Amino acid sequence: MVEKTINLKKKRENNFSLKIKNEIINIRKIYDDPVLMITIIFSLLVVGFFILLPLFNILKSSLLQNGKLTLYHYKDVLNQANSLQVIWNTVKLGMVTGTLATGIGFLFAYVITYIDVPGKKIFDSIAILPIISPPFVIALSAILLFGRIGLITHGIFGIENEIYGFTGLVLVQTLTFFPVAYLMLVGLLEKIDPSVEEAARDLGASRWQVFKTITLPLMVPGLANAFLIVFIQAIADFGNPMVIGGNYTTAAVQIYLQGIGSFDMGAATALSIILLSLSVGIFAFQKYYISKRSYVTVTGKVSKAREKITGKKITYSMTAILFIITLIVGMMYALIPIVAFVKLWGVNYSLSLSHFKYVFALGLKPILDTTYLALIATPITGIIAMIIGFLIVRKKFIGKNFIEFMTMVALAIPGTIIGLGYVITYNKKPLVLTGTAMIILIAFIIRNMPVGIRSAIAALQQIDPSIEEAASVLGANSHKVFTSITLPMIKPAFFSGLIYAFVRSMTLISTIIFLISARYNLLTPAIMSQIDLGRLGVASAYCTILVIIVSVFIMIMKLLFKKIGIDEISEV
Repeated sequence: MVEKTINLKKKRENNFSLKIKNEIINIRKIYDDPVLMITIIFSLLVVGFFILLPLFNILKSSLLQNGKLTLYHYKDVLNQANSLQVIWNTVKLGMVTGTLATGIGFLFAYVITYIDVPGKKIFDSIAILPIISPPFVIALSAILLFGRIGLITHGIFGIENEIYGFTGLVLVQTLTFFPVAYLMLVGLLEKIDPSVEEAARDLGASRWQVFKTITLPLMVPGLANAFLIVFIQAIADFGNPMVIGGNYTTAAVQIYLQGIGSFDMGAATALSIILLSLSVGIFAFQKYYISKRSYVTVTGKVSKAREKITGKKITYSMTAILFIITLIVGMMYALIPIVAFVKLWGVNYSLSLSHFKYVFALGLKPILDTTYLALIATPITGIIAMIIGFLIVRKKFIGKNFIEFMTMVALAIPGTIIGLGYVITYNKKPLVLTGTAMIILIAFIIRNMPVGIRSAIAALQQIDPSIEEAASVLGANSHKVFTSITLPMIKPAFFSGLIYAFVRSMTLISTIIFLISARYNLLTPAIMSQIDLGRLGVASAYCTILVIIVSVFIMIMKLLFKKIGIDEISEV
């Protein structure tokens, strides 16, 4: 027993020594490669200064009162009935939206995977719409269709419906976020080996019994995964609650109102930490527990193609349901450009260019500023994301786990919290950035970079590192390896990341609502301002211009892809 203990101790010491030795070798390699060392230091500074430091300052501000460490702001927030109601509103909204969006997303995914329905590409296309449009387009459409002067409620049924509040918010968030659940679930359903279900059918089980006892249990982790992702997006959403929330206030909106409206930074930061804990806690649970369990349902490449259900009764009924939902969503997006050309929605439906004339007379500054800054931020975001993805997958260095963890967690940080953190951190010396174009560029880059990094990591993990290792052995430094070997191999992920970065920069609202100034007023806050003033036609004209700019950019990029020989765009 004693001898065994001594051997175990020696083994641990040897492992520790080996680990230290490997770390020293890695440090020497980095020291001998100045480009690699500068890149690592730059990546650590980016993550440290623009993700970690703002969060730290929010935490610090929430714990300080007159320079003393205290829980005063938390007690103050939790003692306010309004704040507790806001927290409950946020959780309730996330739960209901998560449940409904996951249910509809699963219906779409199951029908398209298991039933022989036509028009799969049409159903897939609705998943792209939320990406290329401002985050509150569905909310604006809901007001135009179901509000007091809504086409359906007032125009057809002659009633003055109140769309603002919980019901309207659930409607628009469900229609906005169910494509996210669909995209996650359709991939999992396609990877279930059909031979398992067919074996049950051969033994006499009905389709319902197969679904209830095999398909659904296999999908439970995936459904939980989709629910949690939608839940996080729903509670972090800022645009929809601002536009259609009415008196139903959520935490993301309350943080903005407390921080910018009332200048009560103590309450705003305390509420931010509560929302951040909720969001990041659920994200960590989803990432490290649920998502790993979900791979149990995936058995690798399926052994044979699935025989789809072809019964007319099921096929026709399911096609009708999917078509109706797709039509409603499509109409809500199509309604915006129509309203932009209508003189006065709800009163005078004659065609007019007055809203566009008003936009051009008001000034093109928000449009030009947004496009200009998005064009600058896009390549920077793409390059930084690829570099950090490369470092995470291919290199070993101290601080690698920190960079990977922070960039992953950044996906779950609500945009309002990042915006508030920047206001607190970069509004005083030694680094004053608020009110400048630089802080908006940084916000664009930091908000879009994590998705680009995940895309780069996914692409690099599919590429054998032996080619890069061979180049290194032959004397190429990290810069040469990255630019001449790695980047060309992951260019589909790189260019896809560029499209995503530009589109999301053009439509970002939650973070930059804290950072705009008289010098730089962007498009999405301008649209929201017009909605607040009741100028829905002008807001629709702005949205139409935004979608046109985004669509033109995507078309140009796709033409560029074809010219340089990229046929497919990887998913980001």
